Amino acid sequence: MSALAPIWHYFGSATSPDESRAQRVLKVLPEGRMHVAEEGDAIVGGAGAFQFDLTVPGGSARTAGVTVVGVLPSHRRRGILRELMRAQLDDVHARGEPLAVLWASEASIYRRYGYGLAALCGDLEVARANAGFVRPVERLGSVRIVDLKDALTLCPRVYDRVCAETPGMFARAREWWESRVLDDPEWRRFGGGELSVAVLEDDGRPEAYALYRLNFSYEDGLPKSAAVVVEAMGATPEAEVAIWRYLLDIDWMERIEAQLLPLDHPLLLLVAEPGRLRFRVGDGIFLRLVDVGAALAARSFEGDDSLVLEVADTFCPWNDACFTVRGEKTTEGPDLRLSVDTLASAYLGGFTFSQLARVGGVEEVSEGALARADTLFRTHRAPWCPEIF
Repeated sequence: MSALAPIWHYFGSATSPDESRAQRVLKVLPEGRMHVAEEGDAIVGGAGAFQFDLTVPGGSARTAGVTVVGVLPSHRRRGILRELMRAQLDDVHARGEPLAVLWASEASIYRRYGYGLAALCGDLEVARANAGFVRPVERLGSVRIVDLKDALTLCPRVYDRVCAETPGMFARAREWWESRVLDDPEWRRFGGGELSVAVLEDDGRPEAYALYRLNFSYEDGLPKSAAVVVEAMGATPEAEVAIWRYLLDIDWMERIEAQLLPLDHPLLLLVAEPGRLRFRVGDGIFLRLVDVGAALAARSFEGDDSLVLEVADTFCPWNDACFTVRGEKTTEGPDLRLSVDTLASAYLGGFTFSQLARVGGVEEVSEGALARADTLFRTHRAPWCPEIF
């Protein structure tokens, strides 16, 4: 547990995390995936990595889920983080994981190591009185509230279907559901209600679920309560609409709050007054192409066109080369020039090459190459990761 102390210091703990909090990491952190920096007998920095199967357009790829990265403030500006990133990325490359992904507390830190912003996400807070839909919703199946034991069986059946078609999501093992998603100790509630689970079933098959807390309060004799959505998703468009209608209709709630929503969330088109959602956009996951060739080969593309990308990567020099979009190294002249972090921003479909070129991230060498790249890398769902790890 002492390896977690540097990052926990920033969460307000003067010592290592207690057993409950530490086990949320250690139960699902594979052996040998924690790097530490030591000074004498003290650990002054650390960086860990979960082992994920990350959904990419048209498939999946083995991915390092970078986590608990931190250096004590007493040891900043000594190159410790750089050495931790060096050791970790070398290890990820040696393990044959072509991608690394993380949530950045400070985004500027990780760009220098080749990570690029790969997805955006949104938060909302809407008054229940302002949550009406443009048109009535046709009833689908039935919703029932289940205990956490049943949720462990039912929710993954929905999640796995959504994960298979959503870039940026990762497969969850049973241990992950038990120790991360459905674990509900007091400290995770932040003073709110217990974790509730609602499952929508149609013909006996789970089609959607919602994890939420009801934070109950009164003011001047009137309910001021909030339904706080932890995670909600449906395996079909109809099921997703239905589970959100359920959440928006919970009695006694003055408002509904939700975080980490995909940028193409259906509520933006469903509600009669989308401005009432107070939808705020922020950064989501950051991605690192550890092996550019293998990463490109792992995903699919729209059409049979091809392009040559000249990738600049000073931190992982094995990537500093020209690649076809199918992942082969080539000596052909490039159609586009870009850095590895810029390519990461386009890889999952979160940003187009034309967008990235407008801010100076891509150089178009061959006329029309930007439009061709936009077509090749186009996806039909916004990349999304529903939880911070």
